[in-house]
Amino acid sequence: MSKVSLRRAVKRWYRTYREARMVALALRSPSHPVLAHVVVTRRCNLACTYCNEFDDFSQPVATDELLHRIDLLAKLGTTIITLTGGEPLLHPELEAVIRRVRDRGILAVLVTNGYLLTVDRIQRLNRAGLDRMQISVDNVQPDATSKKSLKVLDQKLRWLAQFAEFQVSIHSVVGASNDHPEDALTIARRAHELGLTSTAGIVHDDSGSLRPLSPEHQRALEEIERLSHSRFSFVQHNPWSRNLVRGLPNQWHCTAGGRHLYICEDGLVHYCLAQRGHPAIPLHQYTREDIERESKTVKSCTPYCTIFCVQRVALFDQIRANPRQALAQLFPAAGPEGQKVSPPGAVRILQALFAPSRAVPGGRFFRKAALRILKVD
Repeated sequence: MSKVSLRRAVKRWYRTYREARMVALALRSPSHPVLAHVVVTRRCNLACTYCNEFDDFSQPVATDELLHRIDLLAKLGTTIITLTGGEPLLHPELEAVIRRVRDRGILAVLVTNGYLLTVDRIQRLNRAGLDRMQISVDNVQPDATSKKSLKVLDQKLRWLAQFAEFQVSIHSVVGASNDHPEDALTIARRAHELGLTSTAGIVHDDSGSLRPLSPEHQRALEEIERLSHSRFSFVQHNPWSRNLVRGLPNQWHCTAGGRHLYICEDGLVHYCLAQRGHPAIPLHQYTREDIERESKTVKSCTPYCTIFCVQRVALFDQIRANPRQALAQLFPAAGPEGQKVSPPGAVRILQALFAPSRAVPGGRFFRKAALRILKVD
């Protein structure tokens, strides 16, 4: 085994332990943010027409201010911080911000278009301690809608497959390319060829609600879901898209503003990238009372929401409130064609620890031992 492979394996197992601890903390307590998105710069080097999260002139947020915001989020008990933009790789001291996230015991995630990646930059991100990267690829050939194409980024993906010691997920927005609905599936297959993971989002309007998808886009999304089944993770699992692509609403309670925070470049707390302006309270004034209030607030945009990271965060409180019912909805015993489906191993372990269907000999002991190992008890 090469030194790179050994380091990658060690980091993967340690990251898995920290992610398991994050899940256990979320299931134990409802009063802290699970995930916060932090904008490090609004400026982007691209101008994708479906995106409303960028400009071409803003200066990066000052590094000292970003470090202060990381510290404030740590005090609130935040367990994951995603650094986003604009294009975060444009920030000149991004690695210092990542190191502060890790120093505070928080999982560090980066969302990027990948254009500025080099072998040297990947190695700098390794040294900073980045845990995960989501790199956006929308089409096979660049077009008027998006320049984030496989043709341009394939070399970057090969570098990531070879040198990255963090987990890399290739994310495609289904519906971004109306002329070539099969592109998202081609990109997902390429990601799996390289040993990377793939996820898919659905193009949305300015409020985060679904834009209509053609039957071809729906089939592509279903195929991408099938590709991911053999490599389960909660990041990839997406039961909400099945209803949305058919024009059907999802019934769930959004906990944004509490369990999920979006911190804009001005340091204000918002529900998510699509619902900026609510509640728009400065982070340095945000308290646990704000977290509890906004977690309980009903949001009218939830039925057709396509902001899947917010929905995944809300899962924790669904599982806390009624674990058996929530897991049954997430992982039904029968698939769409009536075939028997067994939940993934990670889900069965969680169910055994936190929602056993019957008394298991020694169950309480093993649950307490697991929580102690995760430093949650």
